[in-house]
Amino acid sequence: MTYKKFTPEHLKSYEQDGYVIIKEFFGTDEVALLLETYHHDKLVKDSAINVDDNSGLNTKLTLWYNAGDDIYGAFSKSERVVDGLELIFGDKAALYHTKFMQKEPKIGGAWEWHQDYGYWYDNGFLLPEMLSVMVAVTRANKENGCLQVLKGSHKIGRINHGSTGEQVGADIKRVDAAIKRMELVYVELEPGDTLFFHGNLLHKSDANTSDHARFSLISAYNLASNRSFMNEPEASHTPVVKVDNDAILKVGKRGVQPSANFLNKQRDESWKKSIKEQK
Repeated sequence: MTYKKFTPEHLKSYEQDGYVIIKEFFGTDEVALLLETYHHDKLVKDSAINVDDNSGLNTKLTLWYNAGDDIYGAFSKSERVVDGLELIFGDKAALYHTKFMQKEPKIGGAWEWHQDYGYWYDNGFLLPEMLSVMVAVTRANKENGCLQVLKGSHKIGRINHGSTGEQVGADIKRVDAAIKRMELVYVELEPGDTLFFHGNLLHKSDANTSDHARFSLISAYNLASNRSFMNEPEASHTPVVKVDNDAILKVGKRGVQPSANFLNKQRDESWKKSIKEQK
């Protein structure tokens, strides 16, 4: 079977725009298997946390730090992904964490403008040599609250972030200035389409007002040598061990493992900061 690759042309777009979309990076059979696994994965569902937006709607997310020999790990450690990361970093990549985003129909909330590194900076990572890879598990469009990005905004550098309800958002004055100067792009995706985006790229999403769920698998990566000076999980600086591209279909419907080390908002520094600012 032939698999798509992250190419030098993709790298050029990523460096210029702060993101790149690779259509059909994963096959429809692979993401269909992932979605079926999620629907029967009690541990992923039971470990989800609710994150409220300013209107009272909420998005569910399940985040864990230890990638196992399951279908989620087969995605996040797949050769086609890790080869792309090494092209971007020019060195070894570490898998910081994986999360399954669950934006349900009608009730799935919005996310404010933010940079992922706005969170991760508070977790002790000195350099913004970090990025996320988002795989569309279901269709993502304007109606169900797809991601929106400001093209080239990663070049601004890290913006100060503060609490906006349960979320952490970027300084709105700088966001407003960026919106006036930079192109806003709606990242509409089909299942299997994949977005690589820089840790300093400004992005947000609106609430899901449609009748259709928007699910995505997002894995966050760090330059392995960019070790946090705080008490972050060992995986955040341990080079990823690649798995073969065909591992997804071989693993099958193997759900997340109990040793996954799920997010605890009371222990995560960026979440603790948000909670403290609400008081």
